[in-house]
Amino acid sequence: MTADELERRWWAVATAPDHAVILAEADGRIVGLMHVFARPAIENPREAVVQALVVEANFRRSAVGRRLMRAAEAWGAERDCRSVVLSSNITRAPAHAFYEAIGYSRSATAHIFRKLLAPPDTPLTSAGGARPDPAGRR
Repeated sequence: MTADELERRWWAVATAPDHAVILAEADGRIVGLMHVFARPAIENPREAVVQALVVEANFRRSAVGRRLMRAAEAWGAERDCRSVVLSSNITRAPAHAFYEAIGYSRSATAHIFRKLLAPPDTPLTSAGGARPDPAGRR
């Protein structure tokens, strides 16, 4: 992913309603990141979805992930969400142990199906919620 693509994705998420990006800092640098959003649904009460949780390897097991997950829980509660939900790749046993240690339980096993609507390298447009580029680049 290019820096421009990362910036477009960042702004698409950061400016989307009912989405938040929460950062963890140590020594003046970012060591953790979480993307959470509120999802209303017909089949479930409104829930907060942790879309991404990333903690720098050197800061794992130092409470950064725990603090980010607490922030997601508080964020969800403030928005009338009834639960926090996330998915984790089946191969990530240490992550599963972490989530279980902080009170999460496995509630489903699923396959994810995806159909591409455009080639993966197609740049986002401002219609997708990305911040318009002041230089007119797309």
